[in-house]
Amino acid sequence: MSSLASYASHPDHSRGRLHPEIGGEVRGPRDIFQRDRDRIIHSIAFRRLRHKTQVFVSPDGDHFRVRLTHSLEVAQIGRTTARTLGLNEDLTEALCLAHDIGHPPFGHAGEDALEAALDDHGGFDHNAHTLRTLMLLESPYPLFQGLNLSWEMLEGLAKHNGPIDHPGWAMREVDALLPLDLGHHASLEAQLAAVSDDIAYDNHDIDDGLRAGLLTLDQLLSVPLVKSCWDRVRARYPDVAQDRLLRELVREQIGVMANDLIAATRENIRRSGVRTVDDVRAAGETLVGFSPELAAQERDLKRFMYAMLYHHPSQQAAADRARVIVSDLFRAYREQPGLMPPEWRDDCSLDEPRRSRHVADFIAGMTDRYAERRHAEIFGELLSA
Repeated sequence: MSSLASYASHPDHSRGRLHPEIGGEVRGPRDIFQRDRDRIIHSIAFRRLRHKTQVFVSPDGDHFRVRLTHSLEVAQIGRTTARTLGLNEDLTEALCLAHDIGHPPFGHAGEDALEAALDDHGGFDHNAHTLRTLMLLESPYPLFQGLNLSWEMLEGLAKHNGPIDHPGWAMREVDALLPLDLGHHASLEAQLAAVSDDIAYDNHDIDDGLRAGLLTLDQLLSVPLVKSCWDRVRARYPDVAQDRLLRELVREQIGVMANDLIAATRENIRRSGVRTVDDVRAAGETLVGFSPELAAQERDLKRFMYAMLYHHPSQQAAADRARVIVSDLFRAYREQPGLMPPEWRDDCSLDEPRRSRHVADFIAGMTDRYAERRHAEIFGELLSA
């Protein structure tokens, strides 16, 4: 651990876990953050990400990304940049792998449907549901609920996008179990996981959009960041066919963004004068991020992606279909809990808001395919795409 910077999260200085564990941290040579990472990888919630939407709902093509492959790509970017910055690679990797576990089926369309369904019962937020899943719902151990992850891991999942001034019911519930200092910034590892997520989906969604035929290179070249990267790629490989360079374009952009992130973050750390992880939490600002110039370019890219890919008519149609499926399932299970599997219906309260929140927990854990199948079983037919 001698390579860790003074402001990195050190496993020996962890605030520990909510529940004491018999024998302590004794299984093998792993430290507390390495064990967190492995608990995520071996969890059922993580495995379900292989059939949850990233960009395309239940993609038919084997080459499109899903939440699982996206999370692996985020972890690869996060771990590499953490090593360069002297941060804890294992904690960064664990946060990257777990950051999307709370997403319901069908991505943001499914989340919108659950948010509307729980409008009178506190709403739904996928980030808070990640914590709820890992602290309460998935319980593979004999003596306690949840995966019993480290404080630093849970804090990072809660606050990787910044302090939380107005936590919803689910975040308040887990914070009551283990106070996560919601009003302050998280560790640099958590901040890095958030930006690694941006780098991954900014670029890999371009790859998937091109593959699906929803984006064209000519459209992409209207974005200054893409244009500058494409010009460098073409200059490097002047005799290579254009279609063979599209993935090189994505790699070039990832490199540009990662290198800028590293340089800008180093400067932010130097300027802020932070020396310890506690200094980081008290800094009052996010220290991991792009330079102002690249941040502006990245915002332009995001605007383009929302207009041309995420809000593409075919994507909107799929999202509308997904919202109907989730809304129908929520209504059916709330009105007839007997439709749920025994382990879920037996715990379904008659009282609100517990009843509706319990139904939302069940639906949020579904994969796209399972939700479609259950909808077909209950309502007699699959909605046409």
